Amino acid sequence: MKCDVMIVPGLWNSGPRHWQSLWHERNPHWRRAEHRDWTNPHCGEWVAELDAAIADCQGAPILVAHSLGCMLVAHWAMSGSPLKVAGAFLVAPSDVEAPSFPSELNRWAPIPLQALPFPSLVVGSANDPFASLERTRAFADAWGSRLVEIGDAGHLNTESGHGDWPEGLRQLERFCDEISAP
Repeated sequence: MKCDVMIVPGLWNSGPRHWQSLWHERNPHWRRAEHRDWTNPHCGEWVAELDAAIADCQGAPILVAHSLGCMLVAHWAMSGSPLKVAGAFLVAPSDVEAPSFPSELNRWAPIPLQALPFPSLVVGSANDPFASLERTRAFADAWGSRLVEIGDAGHLNTESGHGDWPEGLRQLERFCDEISAP
C-alpha cells in the first residue's frame, strides 16, 4: 500500500476482533490514534490528541476511521490545525445528532458539515443502527466525500460480522492508490 495509515477507532477503541485492530496487527508499522478515555470521549480533548498523533507522523497519513472516529476526523478537519493528512477512509460514521445516540456523548454535536480539506471516502450501510443511509449520504455530500454503499451490513463492526473485512481492506488499498497517483 502506498499510504501511511493511522487507525482512528471509534467508541471503546474497536476491540481486538474488530477489522481496525486486525488490520493493525497485520500492519504493525501503521499508527493508531490513542485516547485517554475510550468510554467517555470528550470531543475537544480527542481532537487535540488526534492532532498530536498526526504531528508525530513522518508524513501526511491517511486516516482510517470508524463510527465516532469519523466524527472525530470531521471535527479535527474543522479545528484549524495546520497539519495535513493525505485523506480519510471513513467507515460507518455515527449520527451523533440522532435521538438514539447516547445523550452523555451529546457534546459531539453539531456535526461539522463543511467540505473536508483532503480526499475522503465514506463507506455506509443501508441498515446501520447508528446512522441511517440518508444521513450517511448527507455526511458524504457535505464533506465532499465519495460514497460507497455496501447494502445491509449493519455498523460494519465485529457484531455485524465484519471481523477481518477483506473487502474493506481492498477498498482502502484502491483509495490509497487513487490519492497517491501522480
